[in-house]
Amino acid sequence: MKKKLLSALLVATCVVSMAACGSNKTEKEAKDDKIIVGTEAGFAPYEYMKGNEVVGIDMDIAKAIADDMGKELEIKNMDFDGALAAVASGKVDFVAAGVSIDEDRLKTMDFSHEYVNSTEVIVVNGESPAVTPAGAELSGSDLDGKVVAVQQGNIADIWVSNEENCKPKEVKRYTKFAQAAEDLKNNKVDCIVMDQYPAEQLVASNGTLKILDGVLFEDKYAIAVKKGNQELLDKINKVIDQLIEDGKIEEFTANHTQK
Repeated sequence: MKKKLLSALLVATCVVSMAACGSNKTEKEAKDDKIIVGTEAGFAPYEYMKGNEVVGIDMDIAKAIADDMGKELEIKNMDFDGALAAVASGKVDFVAAGVSIDEDRLKTMDFSHEYVNSTEVIVVNGESPAVTPAGAELSGSDLDGKVVAVQQGNIADIWVSNEENCKPKEVKRYTKFAQAAEDLKNNKVDCIVMDQYPAEQLVASNGTLKILDGVLFEDKYAIAVKKGNQELLDKINKVIDQLIEDGKIEEFTANHTQK
């Protein structure tokens, strides 16, 4: 009787073990079939919410990368700084969020080929502009002594915080441009420095705001991956190069900017 009971227990244990192994394999396969992109969906037209879906130029590029690799794209929407921390720690595979290449960032992540040019502008309260260009062109000195709003961790934050570029009274950092816009309308900040495309979207939904004529500075965007992940970087670069060659980046941009 004891032998029969022991045999039954051994059989049950093997069945459970085999089931567990099968389950783990399925989970691993599911993970291998997926690639995760981190982004911040408050930066239209690069990434923004359309209903419950995150869409935009960067998401079209991310989808092209996933398709080329034969993987399902999972989008994780988070704060911009959080997205960069997530890719540096390996919690997401790559970040597509209007990311600029910066020396400090290069210490913890690698970057793809640059795929788009960005133009940084100054947004003011049109009813009571606190910033007026001193000359024919915009310059950093126009921000001297001003309270300047930026997205935390964005290239504008890095640029405005560098005293070689300007000497603001205060740099106020926001995780969302919508809150910066509210503070600008209520004269809690003097201006916002940001990319022109998102600035146009912000002004369109906030009628009292306006973009000053001219360009403050120019930059380029790239995809960020964890430092040392050369295999993934090579695959991303291949897709980006092909998208540029085929004119797809311009097509994606037109799809998300033309009304």
